[in-house]
Amino acid sequence: MNAFLALGAALILGALFGKIMNKIKMPAVAGYIIAGLVIGVSGFRILNGVSLDALSFLSDFALCIIAFNIGSELEVEILRKMGRSIFVIATFEALTAFVLVSGITYLVSRDLALALILGAVSSATAPAATVMVLKEFNAKGPLTSTLLGVVAVDDVICLMIYSVASAIAKVLIAHSTLSVYKVVMLPLAEILFSLLLGIALGVVMSLLIKTANRDSETLLYVVGTLLVLVGVATHFELSTLLSAMALGATIANLSKHKHKAFENIDNFSPPIIAAFFVLAGARLDIFLLPQIGLIGLLYLVFRIAGKLLGASMGASLARSPRVVKKYIGLGLLSQVGVAVGLAITVSKEFPGTMLGSIVVTILLSTTILTEIIGPYATKYAIMKADETNL
Repeated sequence: MNAFLALGAALILGALFGKIMNKIKMPAVAGYIIAGLVIGVSGFRILNGVSLDALSFLSDFALCIIAFNIGSELEVEILRKMGRSIFVIATFEALTAFVLVSGITYLVSRDLALALILGAVSSATAPAATVMVLKEFNAKGPLTSTLLGVVAVDDVICLMIYSVASAIAKVLIAHSTLSVYKVVMLPLAEILFSLLLGIALGVVMSLLIKTANRDSETLLYVVGTLLVLVGVATHFELSTLLSAMALGATIANLSKHKHKAFENIDNFSPPIIAAFFVLAGARLDIFLLPQIGLIGLLYLVFRIAGKLLGASMGASLARSPRVVKKYIGLGLLSQVGVAVGLAITVSKEFPGTMLGSIVVTILLSTTILTEIIGPYATKYAIMKADETNL
């Protein structure tokens, strides 16, 4: 089956499974991943290794859109109003999840590279699922405001943790000598240049969309800039995720026409995002599950523990209101989007190793569970905090 037939089948099947998931009150993204399982390497192999590689550019572009939308939440004025508490809470919950998952994975597997990568990916939270629940219940109050701020900055911290962890993992796998240059300077340089690329293209995009007379023109400028970003970041081996996030944040803070940019890309992106999750599910090899069963279970348990404990510690340190200290962690359990994107990135950055396959399998397996648990936990938190307004 050629790439066009495979992609068409993936989108149609993804939409059907997504609809089924919605009918049983589950997020559509779980249906997309299950559709990928059916037609991917674990199922009928309509999407096999060759076709997945041929369509990998779609995953890169979808990741860029996801990160661009996360950047749109990073408006300086809004973050300033929320104060330092969101940064303290986000830092603690991300680092605690990283430390707990890395520690338990190393104790069980004695594989430091795997432990660091799984720990880094565990620090990510899915903003989409949390925001969806808050909007559905028209939630307002200190817990809601803090949650929105934390999920907006969480993935920035996660991507920085991942940049350092992946640099160390590459050195360990290559059996080369660890040095300050490889472990500290190279990741910092990648982070810095990735951010500068996003900011520079953000300035260019803001000038372009200022001249647009129609929505179609705005969309062309936005999509064109995002594609340029992916191309430049790939060529110079920079982080597409960090660059796209910086691009989104630059537009959010610099452009008077930011709403047109983000609304147009929101209308354009659903098929691409759906394809991303179907393709991610297609990579999941369920026959690896027996090999990583214990590590996968420990990953799920210790990630949840890290989010709950770290968020509560951060809220206490920041002297947040009681409801925030008590319930903030429950709104941070969903994991999809950037986390799945990082899993795909791992499979590309560590080709020919088991690390990529194991991380993809663990992430996609546990993502289905967290996408069921996460929204319900968020709903429980805002109801207990008495912040629903229906």
